[in-house]
Amino acid sequence: MNRRDALLGTTAFALFGSLSGTGAIAAEFEITRSEAEWRAMLTPLQYKVMRQEGTERAGSSPLDKNYSDGTYHCRGCDLAIYSSKHKYDSGTGWPSFYKSLRNAVGTKPDRKLLRLRTEVHCRRCGSHLGHIFDDGPKPTGKRHCLNGVSLVFKAA
Repeated sequence: MNRRDALLGTTAFALFGSLSGTGAIAAEFEITRSEAEWRAMLTPLQYKVMRQEGTERAGSSPLDKNYSDGTYHCRGCDLAIYSSKHKYDSGTGWPSFYKSLRNAVGTKPDRKLLRLRTEVHCRRCGSHLGHIFDDGPKPTGKRHCLNGVSLVFKAA
C-alpha cells in the first residue's frame, strides 16, 4: 500500500464513518451503561436519538408546545438540563431553549450533514439532545434545538 492509498482510505473512513451515526458516543461520562442496558430502558426511537445521534420527526413531541413552569431533565440519567424560563417557540417543531442550565450539557462538532453544526449532549451520560444554532433570541443568540424524546419534563 502506498501513501496515497493510505491517505484516501483514511479520508474515506473518516467521512463515511462520521456519516453512519453508529458508535458516535465514545467519550467517557460519569454515568455509563452497556448497549443492552440502554436498549432495555429506552424505546427504539429514544435509543436511535439518544445513543445513535438520530433526530425525531419535527412536530412529533408534545414537549414542543409545553410552556408550563418546570425543569427539563435528561431521560438517560435524570440530570436537570434546561429550565422552562429559557424555553421559547422557535417555530421549528422541536423544543427550543436559548440556554441550558449551568454545567448541564456538553457540545462537540458534528459534520454528519457535510456542514459543521454543534451537537449538544448531556454532560453526565452523553445522551444526544440535539443541536445548537446561532439564530436564537437575545440574550444569547443561541437556539438549542432539542429532541423531545431525550427529555423528561418535571413541573415546578
